[in-house]
Amino acid sequence: MTEKEYNECVNLYSDNVYRFILKNLRNEEDAKDVVQAAYEKMWVNRQSVINEKCKSFLFTVAYHLMIDHIRKIKRVSLKEDFTETALGSNHQPQNIKRILEEALSKLNETQRSLVMLKDYEGYNYEEIGQIMGLNVSQVKVYLHRARLQLKAYIVNPENVI
Repeated sequence: MTEKEYNECVNLYSDNVYRFILKNLRNEEDAKDVVQAAYEKMWVNRQSVINEKCKSFLFTVAYHLMIDHIRKIKRVSLKEDFTETALGSNHQPQNIKRILEEALSKLNETQRSLVMLKDYEGYNYEEIGQIMGLNVSQVKVYLHRARLQLKAYIVNPENVI
């Protein structure tokens, strides 16, 4: 990968990678740090990165860095929850976006990443498997289970609009 190809890759995929990481981490600064580290890693390894596969390489690296970041936060356990539900539940009608975000937050990191890669980013099963280090069957099964959990949360009478 040349410097020009690297810059093109940054221009083409930076928003997608950032959005994917931000949806999973739900913290802008942490997401920026993870994306920055992913691009740094791609720069360091640019000689071995094939330009046609730069998107897959970038998402794979970003995904693994995100998982490392989540594990680090869990180990340190300094995470505080200031979500709207922690402030008290009100029984006013909720909007669909908020319900979906709450439902996504109930999934584990793997399930949330699968849903984000498939339904938000539009990757196919094979690409998701490459990014996450799973085979296609695992991707399908895990994604199915994640969608069942989302459905169960969304159709819960407390969450229905």
